[in-house]
Amino acid sequence: MALLTFVIPIRHPANALDWGALTRRLMATIASISAQTCADWSCVIVANRGANLPSLPGGFTVEWVDFAPNPVHEKREGVSQEEFFDAVRLDKGRRVMAGMLRARDSRYLMVVDDDDLISRRLVAHVKENEGGNGWLVYNGFMWGEGSRMLMHMPHFNRTCGSSLVIRTDLYKLPASLAVADAEHIKSMFGSHYRTHETLEKAGTPLAPLPFDGAIYRVGQRGSHSKLPSVLSGWIFNLQAIQQPRLFFWRLKHLRWLSSDLQREFFGQA
Repeated sequence: MALLTFVIPIRHPANALDWGALTRRLMATIASISAQTCADWSCVIVANRGANLPSLPGGFTVEWVDFAPNPVHEKREGVSQEEFFDAVRLDKGRRVMAGMLRARDSRYLMVVDDDDLISRRLVAHVKENEGGNGWLVYNGFMWGEGSRMLMHMPHFNRTCGSSLVIRTDLYKLPASLAVADAEHIKSMFGSHYRTHETLEKAGTPLAPLPFDGAIYRVGQRGSHSKLPSVLSGWIFNLQAIQQPRLFFWRLKHLRWLSSDLQREFFGQA
């Protein structure tokens, strides 16, 4: 079994606004993972049986599941914010757990959302520092599809789910999904923020990754976060313009999508 296994949970096709766009973004995530400089990795994609997935390169397997669609996938009138998040955590959490159970012999696990990108140095860092509890992607980038600009993000882990590399035993995986507690699924597998807090409280904190570890893709239809694009939603919006300190802080963190960054995160030569 690989040193590090990536787990990519895919939503039910009925919960996808545009399945074609989802699979195109998934292909970019696959290319990003495939570009790792250290080959000691594998990836489990968790998808509903019958879902139309792209052809997968070596190192990728599919864990087929039969979960029903999430009935509260989109926030709607009459559903509280907590009910919405609770449903999302349960749906994502059980998909993540299904993938981790498939890869439970792996030394480390990392959940990667199906539209995010990761640094090609990530597995090599785990290999060089094997034995620790895991790593927190503290620094990363926010990027809107098609843009030539990114925004550098300190505290990246507070926003993006693709931000935790954790030693497998710390998850305390159950024998099977059938015996898993729903609250445990939601808190440890369905919410990256809660996972980090649980490990801190247990005395097994994660170390900060010493380099920019991932890119959080924003601005696309169908994402749970509903975060807008970088330039229109974070720089040139009314809130930022009315707060000069915030505006210039965000402006200072803008970066050009250079060839080095494309090589680092997009799997481009």
